[in-house]
Amino acid sequence: MPRERAAIPQALHLTRLAQSSPGQWVGLPGGELRVLNLSGKLTGDAVTGWLICLNGEAVVDLPQNNFVRLRPGECYRVTANEAWTAFDTKEGSVLLLSVDAG
Repeated sequence: MPRERAAIPQALHLTRLAQSSPGQWVGLPGGELRVLNLSGKLTGDAVTGWLICLNGEAVVDLPQNNFVRLRPGECYRVTANEAWTAFDTKEGSVLLLSVDAG
């Protein structure tokens, strides 16, 4: 009797997923992760979590004339009580937002 073949696991390409809906957060199933193909300026949500640059480059504008530049592999912790905006400095910039549970 032949054995059933196990399903082949499929990887999820986050950059391509984000590029499917430029300028809009795309939520990943089963968690508090969202990806975004940054197109222009984005006003950040009032959430606490990690903002991670996957591709390109982004500037996160913070209160009191501060900012953070994110390059691929870099992240910044955003908080619900600190307003922020982000804008891309390179075409194809993709951000991942990992919101804290709770």
